[in-house]
Amino acid sequence: MANRTEVFLSEQVVVLCSCALSFLGSSLIIVTYVAWPDLRTSPRRLLVWLSVSDWFSAVSYAYGAGKVFREDSVDCVVQGAISTFANTSSFFWTVAIAVYLYVFIVRASKRDADRLVRGFHVVSWGVPLAITTAALSLNKIGYDASEVSVGWCWVKIQAPDHVLWMLLTGKIWEFLAYVTLPVLYILIKRHIHIAHAALSEYRPILASSSTAQSFTSMADMKLTMIPVIFICLRIWSTVRFILLLANSTIRQHPVLVTLHGIGNTFQGAANCIMFVLFTRPIRTRLCSALCCCRCCTHCTSSQATAEEAGTGQARAER
Repeated sequence: MANRTEVFLSEQVVVLCSCALSFLGSSLIIVTYVAWPDLRTSPRRLLVWLSVSDWFSAVSYAYGAGKVFREDSVDCVVQGAISTFANTSSFFWTVAIAVYLYVFIVRASKRDADRLVRGFHVVSWGVPLAITTAALSLNKIGYDASEVSVGWCWVKIQAPDHVLWMLLTGKIWEFLAYVTLPVLYILIKRHIHIAHAALSEYRPILASSSTAQSFTSMADMKLTMIPVIFICLRIWSTVRFILLLANSTIRQHPVLVTLHGIGNTFQGAANCIMFVLFTRPIRTRLCSALCCCRCCTHCTSSQATAEEAGTGQARAER
């Protein structure tokens, strides 16, 4: 096995851009939730906690990708610990949202779904914290030679049991999410389609409504895209991990390294696109807010210009 995977400048630039977009996307989800109380539904509250995890992931990955660690150091361990905790927490919150929607929609019990939220916090924060603390106390987090990263630190590649700790600090939860997310969302979609078919049978006027069909198709698209996007982003990290186990040098290919960097850092931006930009009420409010800001700026500049013109005219009259 080669000692180190080279991280090129072009890969750094792409990963840093992905981190920046994820940082902005996660921040926008949090800001819109805080700004508009009437949009604070329980699923969106869970999305905010997921965005907090993605926010810390983006920041820690950006630091690692920008510096490209070449040896163990204090900041390497700190960055590795933060990214390990945030990344693992992101897996748990992603699955938690799917479980909540399943109980809420398929089981038709909002009360039971809301009761799960406290457990989601315990698991989604507690398990990653326990794993990260154990890895730190046993000196397992540090320089990984970019063998399963893109410049940042994770599990020490020289540790004799590094594969075990790579599984515990991320990969095993990633594999479980690959299975759990598609199954839950398929069950949710199936339930929605059955319910919509029954509704269409008894309410043909509603079924023919273009607005109802538009909302149904948008919800259907989102339910389809959530697991698809997750798998498409995360699969490159899994591929490199498997290639590491197989001792294949293909894991060091620049294209694969770049895809891995984008996949691990773009989750916050993808969530923003799906749940902010593709959500009509929030998109409409954002557009209104931006238009108001532009109008205020235009009015302020126009007023300032008018005041300057008035001052100039008064001086001329004098």
